[in-house]
Amino acid sequence: MKTTPVTAQDLQRSVIAVPPLARNADLSLNEAANKTLLGHLEAGGVRNVMYGGNANFYNVGLSEYARIVDMLASLAGSDTWILPSVGPDYGKMMDQAAILRSRAFPTAMLLPMSFPYTDAGLADGVRRFTDALGKPAVVYIKSADYLAPETAARLIEEGRLVAFKYAVVRDNPSEDAYLSALLQAVDSRWVVSGIGERPAIVHYREFGLKSFTSGSVCVAPRGSMRLLHLLHEGRFDEAEAVREQYMGLEDCRDGISPIRVLHDAVTLSGVADMGPMLPLLTGISSTERERVAPVARALAAWDRETATA
Repeated sequence: MKTTPVTAQDLQRSVIAVPPLARNADLSLNEAANKTLLGHLEAGGVRNVMYGGNANFYNVGLSEYARIVDMLASLAGSDTWILPSVGPDYGKMMDQAAILRSRAFPTAMLLPMSFPYTDAGLADGVRRFTDALGKPAVVYIKSADYLAPETAARLIEEGRLVAFKYAVVRDNPSEDAYLSALLQAVDSRWVVSGIGERPAIVHYREFGLKSFTSGSVCVAPRGSMRLLHLLHEGRFDEAEAVREQYMGLEDCRDGISPIRVLHDAVTLSGVADMGPMLPLLTGISSTERERVAPVARALAAWDRETATA
């Protein structure tokens, strides 16, 4: 596992995968399936892997947290950056900081709090968490005005943060006053597009975000990495053609549930059996699986063809 401090170059070298977490029927960790999925990502060129919402870290108990992060660290290749998540509540993140402090992870992501919090309270929590961790963190921005731009800038200046995962959904990603204000306060190299392939090109071309997170990369890693490389090379028409391959699965995720569809899509595509979801979530229905399965399989088949073309 990569343990060196996170740099802007680290953020840009790879799509940041956000995979589900595989479990057995009794909800215990399925190490073999998690290894298969991580190996699938690495074989496709992915070197940055973030375990957060798609891995249902919101509902992970402190009693198994150490087992999860130790398993993930043991499964990763020597150059793969594993980024675990904490929180979202203050008590949980501080307890998790005590676990992570004794381990070699270079950072951790704070899951987004929806209620209750204040801007000053969130900043105080970031400071206390990074003090307890002994390392800077990543903040996950999922709602508009989650953190005031000037507060975000101060946390960067203090060395508290290495990145923001920006995942505020807009009907038109080109029109985003909050992102524009954030980027006036914070250099774009510290902000990662956090909503998959759908807005990745707009975020790159119009806002200067140089990398993106993806769930669908778990089904088709080679294509997603190709999309990132095409953006870096300024080959935007080709990038649009690659991005289009992901829209079928992304439409399913947006129309049903981003987390639940991805979890089962990895299984349905034949990549690895993710098993059941940890409560308080459940897998998609049989009717929804009939919709998702052919889309996931087609994307996986396209990715295999891309790799051999």
